[in-house]
Amino acid sequence: MSQQPTSLDPRVNRLDLKKVTDGEQNTNTHWITWEVFHQEKKGKQAVHVGVVHAPSVDMAVLFAKEAFARRGKTTNVWVVKTSDIYTVASEDEDMFETTPEKIHREPASYKVRDRIEAYRTKNKL
Repeated sequence: MSQQPTSLDPRVNRLDLKKVTDGEQNTNTHWITWEVFHQEKKGKQAVHVGVVHAPSVDMAVLFAKEAFARRGKTTNVWVVKTSDIYTVASEDEDMFETTPEKIHREPASYKVRDRIEAYRTKNKL
């Protein structure tokens, strides 16, 4: 009779999972890592605020709300499986460079943006 695996997550250790009919429950394979994004105000961008471990998307949203949306103002919370997030290798960073004739498409070239943000901050919009 093997011993139940120990998890680094205290919530899993408190569950005291019982044996299932075809062997023991392996708790380390049933919890998924979810990345949490928080939107403070409608229209603002979502910001990555942390990670939760949960067995399903419903539980991940619940854990995310409890961990990251209780204290501050929140409009929305998003959870995404960590395994579903992909990145570009640093060797391929040249794919993001802009050709000089299209510099007008980059928002950094518009100086009015700074004045708009200053106005919003001043008037608390």
